[in-house]
Order: sequence, then C-alpha cells, then structure tokens
Amino acid sequence: MRSIHFEVGETAVTVISDEIYHKCAKDAIFEARDTILAKIANDPFFKITYDPYPVSNTDDELIRRMCVASSRSGVGPMAGVAGAVASYAVERMVEGGASYAIVENGGDIAMMIDRDVSVGLYSGDDRMKDIALDVKPRDHIFGICSSSGNIGPSVSFGISGICTVISDDVILADCCATSLGNLVKEGTSEMLSEALDSISSIEGVDGCLAYVNGLFGTAGDVPDLIRRKVDSDDASRIVF
Repeated sequence: MRSIHFEVGETAVTVISDEIYHKCAKDAIFEARDTILAKIANDPFFKITYDPYPVSNTDDELIRRMCVASSRSGVGPMAGVAGAVASYAVERMVEGGASYAIVENGGDIAMMIDRDVSVGLYSGDDRMKDIALDVKPRDHIFGICSSSGNIGPSVSFGISGICTVISDDVILADCCATSLGNLVKEGTSEMLSEALDSISSIEGVDGCLAYVNGLFGTAGDVPDLIRRKVDSDDASRIVF
C-alpha cells in the first residue's frame, strides 16, 4: 500500500492504494475535473450559486449527482465538488479491481476499504486534539466529508471548528458537511443539537458530528472516537 499526493488547479488529493491503481486514480481525477469545468463553461451560474441547482437529463451523470445532492442538502452544487472528484476516482479504481482505495480531497474522503482505517478530525482547537474516527470496512464505497468555518479555503457561513458527515453517497456527504457547517452559527448546545438533528434526518446520511467552541455532538451512526496523532494539514486527514 502506498500513498501519493498531487495537485491540479484547485484540486489537492492524496491517493492511498496499491501502486498499480495510482494512474487510474489520476486519470479519473482529470476526467472528473474536465466534466465539471465543461459544465461551468456552459453555465457559469453552476459554479457561483449557493442555492440548490436543478437536475437536467442532458447533463453528465456526475453533474446530475452533484445537483441531486445539492437539492437534498440545500446548498449549491459546487459544495460537493471535492467529494464528486474523490468519489469518481475511487469508483474507477474499484472498477479496475481495487479492494482498498482511498482518495482524500481537501478534507473530503471517498473510500473502499477492506481493513480498519483511522480518519483524523482536526478542528484547530487544542481541546479536541488528536481525535480520530475508527472506521470499519464496508463492502461498498462510502464517504467521510468535513467542513469548517475556521479552517481551509472553502466557504462556510458558520463558526464550527469541524463538521463531518458520513454517507454511502460521497457527494451527499460533502454537500451535507457544508450545510451542517452553515447551520452552526452559534456556540450553543441548542443550536448544535438542532443542526445535527437536521442533517442526520436527510435521506442517505448515516451520521454526523460537529465541534464548536468546546461543544461536541453527534447524531445518527458515527464511528467510534479514538486517540490518534492528527496532522494539521487539513480539516480531515487519514492517519494510521
């Protein structure tokens, strides 16, 4: 098993798999980016809107999936762009025979795993230092995606240290992480609970968690928390 990191445009990915699948992952990432960039060139509003974007049967399947996730989570379709690229790459790797494939794209992770993996949660707050999710294998691709109001370049209208969503639909997990982050506008237990309940009730969401100003909460089915050394390079990292 080997990891590689590469960047193209706004995309900065880490791929973890057997080396024979690395080229497949790279090719898929470029293909997914080309599909999304073509959509933006045809309709620039797709890139800038913060509102759900309608599904069109004339769009590529990847674009349609972004639009569906956008509508279900109440955010713009580009809220799911990192998850879309990561998911597309893992799907191509699995089609090529990979049983262990992870693509992390700016804190949004798509994975197919046949062994336990620890996913670090970085909130920028020492009160929640070196905490990770103990993620168990599944027989299908799934996503663990994070958003933060304080870390990274992505737009968030909230103040959370970290919001994380788990779903079999990686793009939905990405969009819902943004939506959850937008809902956490105050560091109160009432708002945190309401935000978590709202996102966990969305069809397709397994579970979610959020941390803000010393408050931590979960809703739905969330992997166990464990202690692991977590790198601060991103809002969500894979650690072993």
